[in-house]
Amino acid sequence: MELPASASIIIALSTSLAGIGFVGWQLRKILGYDPGNEAMRAIAAAIQEGATAFLTREYQVLAIFVIIVATVISTFLQWQTALCFVVGAIASGGAGYLGMYVAVRANVRTAAAASHGLHKGLRIAFGSGAIMGMSVVSFSLIGMTLLYLVFNSNPNQLIYITGFGFGASSIALFARVGGGIYTKAADVGADLVGKVEKGIPEDDPRNPAVIADNVGDNVGDVAGMGADLFESYSGSIIAAATLGATLSSDSSAAFVGLPFLVAAVGVIASLFGIFMVIGKNQDTTQMSGQTTNLSQTATSSSRIGAYFMHFVAKIDENATLEDLLTALRRSIWGASVVVLGLSLIAVLVSGVSINYWLVILVGLIAGNAIAYATEYFTSYTEKPTLAIAKATQTGAATTIIQGLAVGMMSTVLPVLITAVAILLSIWLGHRADGTITAGLYAVALAGVGMLSTLGVTLATDAYGPVADNAGGIAEMSHLPAEVRHRTDALDSLGNTTAATGKGFAIGSAVLTALALLAAYVTAAKIDNLNILGPTMLPGILIGAMMPYLFSALTMMAVGKAAHEIVLEVRRQFHEIPGLMEGTGQPDYKACVGISTESALREMILPGSLAVVVPLLIGHMLGKEALAGLLIGTMSSGFLLAVMMANSGGAWDNAKKWIETGQYGGKGSDAHKAAVVGDTVGDPFKDTSGPSLNILIKLMSIVSLVFATSFGSGLLNF
Repeated sequence: MELPASASIIIALSTSLAGIGFVGWQLRKILGYDPGNEAMRAIAAAIQEGATAFLTREYQVLAIFVIIVATVISTFLQWQTALCFVVGAIASGGAGYLGMYVAVRANVRTAAAASHGLHKGLRIAFGSGAIMGMSVVSFSLIGMTLLYLVFNSNPNQLIYITGFGFGASSIALFARVGGGIYTKAADVGADLVGKVEKGIPEDDPRNPAVIADNVGDNVGDVAGMGADLFESYSGSIIAAATLGATLSSDSSAAFVGLPFLVAAVGVIASLFGIFMVIGKNQDTTQMSGQTTNLSQTATSSSRIGAYFMHFVAKIDENATLEDLLTALRRSIWGASVVVLGLSLIAVLVSGVSINYWLVILVGLIAGNAIAYATEYFTSYTEKPTLAIAKATQTGAATTIIQGLAVGMMSTVLPVLITAVAILLSIWLGHRADGTITAGLYAVALAGVGMLSTLGVTLATDAYGPVADNAGGIAEMSHLPAEVRHRTDALDSLGNTTAATGKGFAIGSAVLTALALLAAYVTAAKIDNLNILGPTMLPGILIGAMMPYLFSALTMMAVGKAAHEIVLEVRRQFHEIPGLMEGTGQPDYKACVGISTESALREMILPGSLAVVVPLLIGHMLGKEALAGLLIGTMSSGFLLAVMMANSGGAWDNAKKWIETGQYGGKGSDAHKAAVVGDTVGDPFKDTSGPSLNILIKLMSIVSLVFATSFGSGLLNF
């Protein structure tokens, strides 16, 4: 007996409401912590003001874009799709704004908590990241499930809901590009003048760009990353449900509902994983006493509480980076185990083949494997990053060469892992239902499985900027050295988890894009794809070029904006009396304003390309050429994104390794070379690389939404 899709939808809606409940509870808890002394609160207020101002301005620009596109969709397609587009844009923007709202308030509370211990700082920073993670999955599920129920009686309901993915993708691209340009312009400008020219420490309050840098961490790596994965999460479910509808004559069949059901169990699993980090820490002696009492006088509730406390991370003051990484790894692995158990039940009650549970297992393993591979190439406890640190001894040129080589080498494992996951998924799906469509549905379901633990996975990523900001606040408010030591440990962990999150985002983007491509081919009624056809190869070549054009535009945008920041910071050091000595007051708002205006101006062209190019190719060269475009973009975008993200992460952590005292430590020639490498890597890992994830997904979802409007093209061969 098959479980109706409507039942799965209601279950998904219920768990997403539970996720919203957790978000509200955790938000109140975070805001209840001590925000520190007056100096700390003043710095935090400046960061909050800058972040809010930028996101407000950005959303005003995006509102115009959303209105224009919604009008076009309503005119040429259906008003229902336009409505879903608007809802997807609002849900994505709302999740990003909420995540940033709490991040710019958790940073000062993390710095204050770090005064009392490493684990207390970790709990607040990670707890704020958990709000971002659970907001993304909950807002996405609530939006899609409500729209599904609204259009439940319409046979085109899944076509309409593709508009939700389009709206999410649009916001994601502009948020990622705009936020990435902002954060890296400020970061590069602050580093080049502050560290390299003036020789002052990172986050030094004398640096006029330091507040803009801290603001950028939040708008780029919290709001931007949240929107990115909101889009992946939504797109994977939409693609799987759309393909699932083609496996049965009844559009409400279990194949449509299963992706929603897997997402639902993922919400529960993510809450368990989050608890493993933010649960109240207890020392070993106390834990031992509780364990003994379990067999004696403990009540049933205390037994359960004591049992679960064994899963909570226990971090002491001597914790190494590996200890901290292990604590976060355990949370993700724990959530993955819970997903496997609950998704087995979901598959059984859905009445589909057990092979689809194995597909979910493939997705989870692939996601964790890609994350581990990324961690290996970017962590300063591993050989690749240590090799970059060693190369700094002979100057900036060898640092750049070694970093590029590490980035290129790091593409091998993610590609092989993804290829194996795709092959296994197609094989399992084909064995289950005997059609190639079932195999493609299995690929989409593997993507849903990979992203099912997004609530906790994104928490480990969004945590990073909070820890980074906490270090800056500790430095600028002159807290004791041991506090900065703790925030530096949390920041180093954040650098690694951020790099891991980017690898995870890239891998999930490929599976999502492939599933969307399959859904597009089905919707456009393309019978076969002949690579030797007159339009296919040109389509593939143009698609392969797109990530390079897009990356060039975003890199140049960062360069232009950073140039303006550098000139402004130099001007202030030259014209403000006593600034270098610490008696003058820098004009932070000037740099915040430059970053804001530059980011908003420069994000328009690369963001528009992702929407315009698929429409042009589809109408001029035809639907087959557009399929080739998507294949080319996905292939080259995957490799380029991995290379750029991992090079940037490795350069950053090589610098962090030297700052621990290696090769002369801060101020040494090796450190100066490392700073140059990190500066080059900044737009690699935080602007261009992550934005490529969204490029390949947005182009795919645009093609799917407009699939029925494409024919053989104006240039008919």
